[in-house]
Amino acid sequence: MSSSSGVVSTIAPAVPLVESRPAGGAPLAEALGATAAVVAVSVVLGWVLLAHRSGRIQVLDRAMARLERTEGLRGVAGWASLSLMVAMVSLITALLGMYWDIALHISVGRDEGPLANPAHYPILIGLYGLSAAGALACALPRGDQAGPAAIRVSREWRMPVGGVLLTGAGGYALLGFPLDDVWHRIFGQDVTLWGPTHLMLIGGAGLSLIAMAVLFEEGVIRSARPTRSLLRRQWLQRVGITGGLLIGLSVFQAEFDFGVPQFRLVLQPLLIAVAAGIALVTARLWIGRGGAVATVGFYLVVRGGVSVVVGPAVLGNLWSAVPLYLAEAVIVEVVAHKLERRPLLLATVSGVLIGTVGFAVEGLWTNLFFRLPWTLDIAWEGAAMAVTGGTCGALIGALLARGLQRRLPRTATRRLVFGLGLLGITAAVVNGLVITRPTGLEADVTVAAPTDGPEGRSALRLEFDRPPLAGEATWLDVTAWQGGTKQGLVVEELRQVSPTVFETTEPVPVGGTWKTLVRLHDGRDLSAMPIYLPEDPALGEPVLAAQDDTRTFGDEKKILQRELKDDVAMWLWTVAGLVVLACSVVLVLALGWGVSRWDRLGGAARLDDPADDPAPSYKEPV
Repeated sequence: MSSSSGVVSTIAPAVPLVESRPAGGAPLAEALGATAAVVAVSVVLGWVLLAHRSGRIQVLDRAMARLERTEGLRGVAGWASLSLMVAMVSLITALLGMYWDIALHISVGRDEGPLANPAHYPILIGLYGLSAAGALACALPRGDQAGPAAIRVSREWRMPVGGVLLTGAGGYALLGFPLDDVWHRIFGQDVTLWGPTHLMLIGGAGLSLIAMAVLFEEGVIRSARPTRSLLRRQWLQRVGITGGLLIGLSVFQAEFDFGVPQFRLVLQPLLIAVAAGIALVTARLWIGRGGAVATVGFYLVVRGGVSVVVGPAVLGNLWSAVPLYLAEAVIVEVVAHKLERRPLLLATVSGVLIGTVGFAVEGLWTNLFFRLPWTLDIAWEGAAMAVTGGTCGALIGALLARGLQRRLPRTATRRLVFGLGLLGITAAVVNGLVITRPTGLEADVTVAAPTDGPEGRSALRLEFDRPPLAGEATWLDVTAWQGGTKQGLVVEELRQVSPTVFETTEPVPVGGTWKTLVRLHDGRDLSAMPIYLPEDPALGEPVLAAQDDTRTFGDEKKILQRELKDDVAMWLWTVAGLVVLACSVVLVLALGWGVSRWDRLGGAARLDDPADDPAPSYKEPV
């Protein structure tokens, strides 16, 4: 295949062809300033909590007493209500900041610095508030108020296990903020949601809802005859927690929500099924009838609201699509109608249906509202991944719900189920991360003269040296992102003219700070070919002009994450990644330990539980 001779489409656009922002860590003054602010606020919080415990101040006692008299919060100890309110507000604040931050990185590109990005403020405030909520929960209760499962730290101080877990999860998420800057200094900016330190932020925040669920149960004021209104209020409070859990687990999907995933598409149905299995089975078994549907309702209001606020209508950024989860909720409710008293069987049946029926419904939903819809190319593997994720997630959700109700099965059974659930999810994720690249695939690129516009847009025609697709592709499109504006993303599907010829249906950006590439995802193949890249002095990279040329497909990560340093030893990246992974495993195991501790030591089982046998020694039928 010979190169075509055509007009070079690099006629000078109005926007400079240079990316001028720094590519490494934050300016030292900003990093030190943010650290000093967190330390100062922590010192003040520590003084207030110690003064409360010594009786020198009464403001927190009055606040807790008022909460216990508040109609919507009666039945839950004031120390738990105050901590949970702070945690929930903090999580929603951080959620807003996270989606805002992701939208800015997709549209605008790198930060000038951490304090120059307005989205970082709600993230930092929210994550700090989450860890502060844990500290409140640990310090507010006095004497025996923390309950029988509390952890004794001194003769007069016992911390509720949920508070300890919440402090740990919040602190882990907050620690990801400064470590992210360290990571950038060593390895360069990894512009992906799934960078190790980014996963610390998301994982710590999302999994904190499990700690909040334990904390809520510790704070419930047990009543010999709970009234209907009391049960209704507690039902709604539990819905808020499980809805938050569904939101937290769904944040891992954000790259797919915006339409710029850097991984194979089969991971999206897996992540949806895992989130549905864990959160919705937990909701139905813990809350009772209607719990799964109500959980999705809470999720849609909050998560959809964040999309509206971040999107074009309010802040003017990109719209992020929202997975539906309604079919999965109905599935869990219907299965529970028959199998509520056999939780592990309920989880297994629900998981399989989530991975099949739920997979089909979510696939239709993506074709209506997502930039990258599911295609037949991922049908079989995607369904298998969804069944695996849905079943494993549902089994973990069943254990979580029964642990909160103090009805866990035998130790050997729950350890086996928990271990198999984590192993199955891990194996599915690893499978999704395995990719291949087509060898030596080339295309002759023909670039039309640019249209009028600040960044210059051109129509493209690609003539491949061989048919690039074995059948229907997962995607074959032109992606242009980081255009320097709040709407700096274009995802344009290529129209097939013949087995080897494809072209755009609309002109795409080929100037300014846009990064424009052709992306191919077919089966396990995941590759890309650059069309236009701006000059980037911070990286020492020259401009790659959009012009008639023959170009080769290669590793798309090198294009999408152009900022990554290529001179860092692989062993260093591996060790750093494994350290983050080990810390994440410790967090997950700590949450499992906390649920198990509550199950063993938490006191009487809930009197409003639908099961017949309230005894703590309840043995689970499988």
